[in-house]
Amino acid sequence: MTKFIRYRVNSHAAYGLLDGEVITELEGDLFSHTPTGVRRRLGEVHVLAPCTPAKILAVGRNYKSHLGTRPTPSRPEIFYKPISSLQDPDGPIVLPPDAVNAHFEGELVLVVGRRLRHASREQAEAAIFGVTCGNDVSERDWQSGPDKDIQWWRAKGSDTFSPLGPVIVTGLDYGNLRLTSRVNGEVAQDQSTADLIFDCPTVVGFVSRYVTLEPGDVIYTGTPGSTRKMNPGDIIEVEIEGIGVLRNPVAAEA
Repeated sequence: MTKFIRYRVNSHAAYGLLDGEVITELEGDLFSHTPTGVRRRLGEVHVLAPCTPAKILAVGRNYKSHLGTRPTPSRPEIFYKPISSLQDPDGPIVLPPDAVNAHFEGELVLVVGRRLRHASREQAEAAIFGVTCGNDVSERDWQSGPDKDIQWWRAKGSDTFSPLGPVIVTGLDYGNLRLTSRVNGEVAQDQSTADLIFDCPTVVGFVSRYVTLEPGDVIYTGTPGSTRKMNPGDIIEVEIEGIGVLRNPVAAEA
């Protein structure tokens, strides 16, 4: 199991390998790199979103526990989130002034490791480089309420609505990981990724039939159970077994 981290020290940003509290700096990126010999303590750096994807995709309605009375989908329901919605670990989820019903959604996120088009299941599985934690922040009134839009461009794509991190982990059995979300320390979601309706290779393969995936692209795989409104001052934590904790405070836009 390998943990990749992306971080900044002053104006210098780099990838590194995380072992406990020690970062070994890398020259290059996730897929082509060499150690520089520089080591840093985790507490000495500013942790960034662990990759810089060309695109962000996400799956809706991928746990039966999240469907409620809605029917089980016959295929993965995919949507886009803009790159500008990415937020770093510990960075604030900033709620626009007219966002009155924004919810957290703790999710397992896949990081694609190779160019992929019309992939078989085996090819799709092999193309998953690693996994990380994500929060697919969703303004429900803009998504499906009285103020809904034709597309979810702001409901799920507003600035800071895609927290990601803190690390990308390779070598995990991502098909059976415990996912827990907490609001101010209280458990709000708790389920295994084994309960996904469409597992990770199925999702990747389906997307590749229509959209070419590139190294570094990320796919949020869906959220389990129930979610609820977030308020300024809340602390949202998404913890996934073997990966760690993605923690973000909630703030009102100034």
